Amino acid sequence: MTEPRLPVPWLAADDETTPLPDPETAMADPNGLVAIGGSLSPRRLESAYRRGIFPWYSPGEPILWWSPDPRAILRPGAFHVSRSLRRALRRHDYRVTLDTAFDAVVSGCAAPRPGQPETWITPAMHAAYSRLHVLGLAHAIEIWRDGHLVGGLYGVSLGRAFFGESMFSARVNGSKIAMAWLCCQLEHWGFDFLDCQMPTDHLMRLGAETMPRKRFLMALAASQRASTHPGPWSLEIRADDLDAWLG
Repeated sequence: MTEPRLPVPWLAADDETTPLPDPETAMADPNGLVAIGGSLSPRRLESAYRRGIFPWYSPGEPILWWSPDPRAILRPGAFHVSRSLRRALRRHDYRVTLDTAFDAVVSGCAAPRPGQPETWITPAMHAAYSRLHVLGLAHAIEIWRDGHLVGGLYGVSLGRAFFGESMFSARVNGSKIAMAWLCCQLEHWGFDFLDCQMPTDHLMRLGAETMPRKRFLMALAASQRASTHPGPWSLEIRADDLDAWLG
């Protein structure tokens, strides 16, 4: 007989010492829920990401910690470039930067979208990732046109893994251009994968793949044996590098 499943653990808001549970103990429904509560301190967040756990919750909810099964990842060299995106990338009518406008990118990701008036990027989440950015662990890639920020994405980098959090486009292809340049840069640095967390049709069209949580955790553990590439980051690839990478 299977023993009844206990509810997920609740952590006090000021609890900085109790480790998050083993991600393999996550609930099946809702898929991947590991724990509730705790804080968004840099220490807690770094520990969670290294173990394959991330926070995601709606305004008014306590902090919810997740490790879904399966997991979506994107290997930098597997990024799929459509013909229209290839043309947009090779026009070079934009400018690309790294870590020059982190808070603006997070704000762009948090902005309301049609049919989606609320965002999970609460002020507390924004502040938490800004603290990680100051510590050199969270990064943003920014796409500019005519002096305006038109797209970008941000995430956390530890070892040879980049944990993507969110992206936005204020112009057509803004986030896809950001993703392409980031993947090219990550491959240049020898990164293993970009963690996309949960699979979506959009991510799968861009070349993401899914893997069982157990296999993801093994790949993650291997990636964490490498040293972390500290921030602030600077772009080390140029337009001709990207053109060669596109093939």
